[in-house]
Amino acid sequence: SSLLLMSGVVVTVGLCRRLARRRLRSRPLLFAFLVEMFSTFQICACTNELSLLGNVEPKPHTALTLTYGFTVLHGLTLAGSACNPCGTLQPMWGGGTPLGLGGLKIAAQFVAAVLARAFMHFIWSLEMAEPHLGALSQGCSSPMQTTEMQAFCIELLFSVVFQLAVLRAESVNPKYRVHLIALLITMLVYAGGNLTGAIFNPVLALSLHADCFYDKFLSYSLVYWIAPCLGKFLII
Repeated sequence: SSLLLMSGVVVTVGLCRRLARRRLRSRPLLFAFLVEMFSTFQICACTNELSLLGNVEPKPHTALTLTYGFTVLHGLTLAGSACNPCGTLQPMWGGGTPLGLGGLKIAAQFVAAVLARAFMHFIWSLEMAEPHLGALSQGCSSPMQTTEMQAFCIELLFSVVFQLAVLRAESVNPKYRVHLIALLITMLVYAGGNLTGAIFNPVLALSLHADCFYDKFLSYSLVYWIAPCLGKFLII
């Protein structure tokens, strides 16, 4: 049921992106906003569902396999979208993306994170699959299982490694690039998932753990917002 749900999200987002591409080419700002919002919605919604499958046996093989598979799928279906404020900052800093357009895309990413969380909570409330049972009663299921300073350093390091890999992979054939990036993300999740969740994406962190941001805003904003952005600026 979870796989069908995530596949349905991917197909629906693909149709929405295609419709926007056909109808809104004459309105570039609205087109850019909607495409970035749809793309980020797909990643956040699918990752919310994947987060419920972490305890599926055999552990952690099932969760890591699904992480790799859906990361490849996102890479193939969401070409041209950053889905991460850190990825949007680089072209803004280098002058390749106007400040207004970059800010619009980042706004679209955060809107998508909130919408994806609301959508998944509605789906979970229907309790259509076994992993959904009790999912809404968890509250802040904190991914931070270490000290705040260690978590900050881990997310900073993972952001630097990921952004460097993305830059180095730009010259690789796209059909191989998505597999390289997916393999790297899977390795990072395996290495640090039990300590911080290995998120290194501010909007994804908000979508996954909004309750934790509400309870401990300063701590979580430092680890899951500031650390990844600082990693991007170190790369720049």
